[in-house]
Amino acid sequence: MLDVCLLGTAGMMPLPNRWLTSCLMRFNGEGLLIDCGEGTQVALREAGFSPNPISIICLTHYHADHVSGLPGFLLSMGNSDRTEPITIVGPKGLERVVNSLRVIAPELPFEIHFHEITEPDERFEIMGYHIHAFKVNHNVLCYGYTIDIPRKGRFDVEGAKALGLPVQLWNPLQKGQTVEFEGKTFTPEMVMGEARKGLRVTYCTDTRPTQSLVEAAEGSDLLICEGMYAEEEKLAKARQNKHMTFYEAAKVAKDAHVSELWLTHFSPSMTGHKRYMKAVCDIFPQAQLGEDGKFIELDFSEE
Repeated sequence: MLDVCLLGTAGMMPLPNRWLTSCLMRFNGEGLLIDCGEGTQVALREAGFSPNPISIICLTHYHADHVSGLPGFLLSMGNSDRTEPITIVGPKGLERVVNSLRVIAPELPFEIHFHEITEPDERFEIMGYHIHAFKVNHNVLCYGYTIDIPRKGRFDVEGAKALGLPVQLWNPLQKGQTVEFEGKTFTPEMVMGEARKGLRVTYCTDTRPTQSLVEAAEGSDLLICEGMYAEEEKLAKARQNKHMTFYEAAKVAKDAHVSELWLTHFSPSMTGHKRYMKAVCDIFPQAQLGEDGKFIELDFSEE
């Protein structure tokens, strides 16, 4: 089960009803935060969550509306009695940027581990989250993130019994461990079925449409994607500033065969967001407007 909550959906500047860009995911008791715009810690509390269980923070890029909330957020984590290390992920320059922001938050009761992304496409695992960072097309170095939660195959109870394995060895095998019993070696593959469909969420803001985004989002249960502009006359501005329109995001969702699209990172000049959604849904019917606090609980499909 993977919880996803949009904390902030504003782009460029916060508004009375929108905090700046941020998204929370929770799996197996560990939280993962993507971006940390101004007001993120307030938005987190408004949504009913605590900063303490967040162990991973992924930053898409270093524009202020995506990172300006980080010092205060780290302080709140420290003030909520966190002592375990956290990992911060981001593009080149990560440690320099974070340490510069920490001038106003120099003393924390936990260590920060840095994972700097150095390639256009990187995959790694942290605390059960399988993270795919992929470069997109903004006017500064910027990455999107696909979060995968894989699912193991079913344990073959009858097969384990036929092999004569005692029950106390079943759990280690389910956890991927090799065991020895009565002079024989038993591997997980001997009692585990094929891997089943897991969960996938892709998050991407501040980019033009790219093939890297379409490929990374392929088959996602949820795509959270920027829709900076919706007005037809703003397409030229979207191209100039390396952002996307509602309709371009819908086309990405369609091409990537995702199950659902949430639009986010709206221009502060845009009003009447809902009136554009009919045209968006004509392109991709499962599109929705993102809202601060919008929440979904994704569960593994029954098989």
